[in-house]
Amino acid sequence: MGGNWSEQHKYECWLEVELAASEVLAELGEVPREAAQALQANAAFDLKRIQEIEREVKHDVIAFTTAVSESMKAKGVGEASRWLHYGLTSNDVVDTAQGLQIKNASAILVKDLDELLAALRKLAFAHKDTVQIGRTHGMHAEPITFGLKVALWWDELARQKARFTAAAEEMRVGKLSGAVGTFAHLSPEAEEKICARLGLRAAPISSQVLSRDLHANYVAVMAGIGASLEKIALEIRHLQRTEVREAEEPFAAGQKGSSAMPHKKNPVTCEQICGLARLVRSNAQAAFENVALWHERDISHSSVERVILPDSTILLDYLLARTTWLIDGLVVNVDRMKRNLANTKGLIFSGQLLLDLTAAGMLREDAYRLVQGHALQAWQAESDFQQAIQQDSEIAKHLTAAQLEQAFDVKRQLKNVDAIFHRVFPV
Repeated sequence: MGGNWSEQHKYECWLEVELAASEVLAELGEVPREAAQALQANAAFDLKRIQEIEREVKHDVIAFTTAVSESMKAKGVGEASRWLHYGLTSNDVVDTAQGLQIKNASAILVKDLDELLAALRKLAFAHKDTVQIGRTHGMHAEPITFGLKVALWWDELARQKARFTAAAEEMRVGKLSGAVGTFAHLSPEAEEKICARLGLRAAPISSQVLSRDLHANYVAVMAGIGASLEKIALEIRHLQRTEVREAEEPFAAGQKGSSAMPHKKNPVTCEQICGLARLVRSNAQAAFENVALWHERDISHSSVERVILPDSTILLDYLLARTTWLIDGLVVNVDRMKRNLANTKGLIFSGQLLLDLTAAGMLREDAYRLVQGHALQAWQAESDFQQAIQQDSEIAKHLTAAQLEQAFDVKRQLKNVDAIFHRVFPV
């Protein structure tokens, strides 16, 4: 991903745009065919020479075209170089070439997303029936399975991939409409043909630049993906806490967690994911600030995009790779999940008991008061809630011993897991 945003590759994309333009214009009879052929065969540049020229002229596109023209002259075909950049303005090249770089970056990120989705799907099915306590407000609620938790992550990332694919397709666009977007020196037909040759679509309308709502949406979607990765990492951080210990990130042989405490196994990768996701989100704000430009163009967006587009795509590429590594190697402590499930001695079935008493004829308010009384007592005394319920004579008037046993049956709580999985993973 980093190579895609290197100075060398940026200028390679610029040259690709310039050569595509000369070829199309030659086909349309606006540039001599021999000149286009000479450009195709001989146009080149030296990065250090571009940088040297730019220090003098203070304009990167002029430095680029000058360096390419020099390369043509050195090969004895300098006359053809006058047809380089013919009819174009700087941003015709810059925005269109950036479209190529974004297309390349998007392909890498889609591959990353596919790999993470595959890892999540595998983990979800491996633990489809691994019972775990569900938590709301950080407190024990009702039973779930760990597979359901992971399936939820998969479902969210699948949506994020769909959003990213749409945003990337919007960004697969170029423009060669001239200094103010009026096609004063190049025809719309030429723009369409040049863009098609580059694997891009021509923007329906532009000023000197493509509208930056496209870029803002693209970076915002990347920020959304980062937020979903942070959600996964944050959950694993909680599950790795000493008091919980239901899951933990891989810990390599020879790895050390603390300089002072040899016993530590810290969730460092999860914390890194959470931290770097904040950077991607901060770039989204900068991208939205770029939408409002003066009239048909100013340059305030350019310096920002030189940072936020490479940084966001590189960061997200890294975050997706690290999250896939995390999921592939995740240590799932099934025994600890069972222990935590039983930790409150049946309290997690209070909701089912309430429903069963109501169905058996008790007023809901009376049933709630009765169940809550036992629950609060069991919570305070750390006593056995299920045992107290079984010994309550008022409850015995409404529910048999077998019915009470069923009220505390975890399988009953999780009878629809297969149906949920079928909805999430229909094939």
